[in-house]
Amino acid sequence: MTRQGGDPRRGDQHDGPTAFLPTVDRSTAPAATRPEPAHPQPAGPWPAPVLPTRQPPPAWPGRPTGPTPDGRQQPSGGPGRPAPPVPTGQQPDRTVDPAATALLPVLPARPTAPAMDSTALMGAVPPAPEPDGSGDPVPPPPPPRRGERVVQLRPEQTGEGYKSVYSELTRPTFASRLRTGVRVSGEVLITFGLVVLLFAGYEIWGKSALVDAHQSKLNQQLAQAWGPTGDPTVSPGPTKAVAPAEGKPIAGLYIPSLDKNWVVVEGVTQEDIRYAPGHYPKSALPGEVGNFSVAGHRNRATFWRLDELKSGDAILLEGKQDWYVYKVYQSRIVRPDQVEVVAPVPGEPNAKPTRKLLTLTTCNPKFDNYQRLIVHAELDRTQPKSQGPPPELRG
Repeated sequence: MTRQGGDPRRGDQHDGPTAFLPTVDRSTAPAATRPEPAHPQPAGPWPAPVLPTRQPPPAWPGRPTGPTPDGRQQPSGGPGRPAPPVPTGQQPDRTVDPAATALLPVLPARPTAPAMDSTALMGAVPPAPEPDGSGDPVPPPPPPRRGERVVQLRPEQTGEGYKSVYSELTRPTFASRLRTGVRVSGEVLITFGLVVLLFAGYEIWGKSALVDAHQSKLNQQLAQAWGPTGDPTVSPGPTKAVAPAEGKPIAGLYIPSLDKNWVVVEGVTQEDIRYAPGHYPKSALPGEVGNFSVAGHRNRATFWRLDELKSGDAILLEGKQDWYVYKVYQSRIVRPDQVEVVAPVPGEPNAKPTRKLLTLTTCNPKFDNYQRLIVHAELDRTQPKSQGPPPELRG
């Protein structure tokens, strides 16, 4: 309800939300001013922009019109009919009350951060040297001493464009290419030398262990093939020569002057002579007329020291019932295609054999095979196993 005697424009009420606030004299209060815009409109010849005006809301259909009991004007009662004008004395007061914000604290102005330059993070470039006070130009830097190298610190413009600061240090030259080639060639040669040394070590020491292991197995196979008749206490009887099978052991070979002995297998293929000397299949058997020819590799486990044999040295063959003692009478080096050295009569393939010979062949020189080393020996005597080993082995 409206207070009796009060001004209806002020809206004084006993039960209103601002009943406890003091009455402000509007005659002395400063008029509310509109704050100035932060960015004023620049002056110019163009016209000021036209702001849209606020239109009254449309009338609600079916609602009565006229003033309400509290003095407000209702909209028109029908669509399209404007509301009647409000009397001047009943218009609400729209003056801003300055006391409404009197108790709010004033916020300090927010400092504006300075704009960062696009080159603020770049290093400072030292200024160019200025001439001294005498007016004389700055003298040029001293020339580099012997052994020193001057590198441009700034890009240099050339016919092909700008040259990098470090182009003098990274650009390849003939000397740098030569050093790189020598270094790479040295590394390749060192690697190749290490590979050759490893291969030579395997040929010298690695194969010896493998050959010795296979020789032990072949010795057992030979003892089983001979059976009890190989016992020296058993008297020999008549036997018939039988062609041995390829790859099987057939005899024992001993060279006392080299302190070496092997089990000879049948065949001269790479697989046959891999771990043992091999007998040429078409040559004579131990103690027979003809040429008992044997081939072996030139490694430390086989015929490595065959070139040390001299005329008169003994070479022994162990058969099933007898020992055959041969004496060396010739050593020579031939070409690989001179196969007549293993003929029944060495050097004469068509001649009829009359002697009992033994021939050893191997590669020459060491670590190569473009030649052949040949050692010829002739049968000196035959000794039964029942008499024990020959004196050449005992000595």
